[in-house]
Amino acid sequence: MAKVGIIGGSGLYDMDGFEEKQEHMVVDTPFGPPSGNFVSGVIEGTEVVFVARHGKGHKFSPSQINYRANIFEMKRMGVDAIISVSAVGSLKENIKPLDFVVPDQFLDRTNRNRQASFFTDGIVAHVSFGDPVDAQICDILVEAVKKANATVHKGGTYVNMEGPQFSTKAESNLYRSWGMDIIGMTNMTEAKLAREAEIAYATLAAVTDYDCWYPEHDTVTIEMIINNLNKNVAKAKEILKIAIPKVGKIEKFDASDALKYALVTSGSVIPEEIKKRYKVLIGKYIK
Repeated sequence: MAKVGIIGGSGLYDMDGFEEKQEHMVVDTPFGPPSGNFVSGVIEGTEVVFVARHGKGHKFSPSQINYRANIFEMKRMGVDAIISVSAVGSLKENIKPLDFVVPDQFLDRTNRNRQASFFTDGIVAHVSFGDPVDAQICDILVEAVKKANATVHKGGTYVNMEGPQFSTKAESNLYRSWGMDIIGMTNMTEAKLAREAEIAYATLAAVTDYDCWYPEHDTVTIEMIINNLNKNVAKAKEILKIAIPKVGKIEKFDASDALKYALVTSGSVIPEEIKKRYKVLIGKYIK
């Protein structure tokens, strides 16, 4: 059985339905402290690990999240696949607030030098990233949304802006002219790191607003977003409860061997201290 990780975004700060629930106080990782404590348990026979992306009380902005620590700890806890639950804005009229989207592509528009790779200290790795999400998990999520009687859009591109401010109309219309579908502030960085950690990744995006491009739509405010997100949180938990056991039954993920041919640095030139630091990530390739 695969172990499933859940990253909760705005509004999703805990998980329901855990059996054998345990809270793990994670003080540190080789990349610094994560967003907060991790919670593990079992949902319908599947082992699950949960972390709130923005921390308890929502204290980390998208630019401040220690994505490397969060994904590293998922790897250290034995997670095979991650479902990222995220609030997004819609860039298309047919993708309405309170809909769900399961994107299959990302576009990176972050600009503050986010730490989006583990391999920066004398180890170089170039992972394949043409298909950034796991198609098997995406299919499961789409069917789970349907079973939960919610509207779902399969596929599409998630543009990852920097934030924490929302878009200008010029930015929003530019992304629309490029054919982007939804906009958020977090998932591209997570997806890159998950691939380097050989963890399968997929996004369950909860649409909260029309960004600011829609002429009949009010100006985007955090009150609007949180109000719509709260309406979707219960539905998102229902969707996860349906999807998690099915993801747990997947026997092989495309990302599970992502580093096999991606590591280009010879093991003979990597210091032992660095090998030890990266053991969780590269131990099966570099002894």
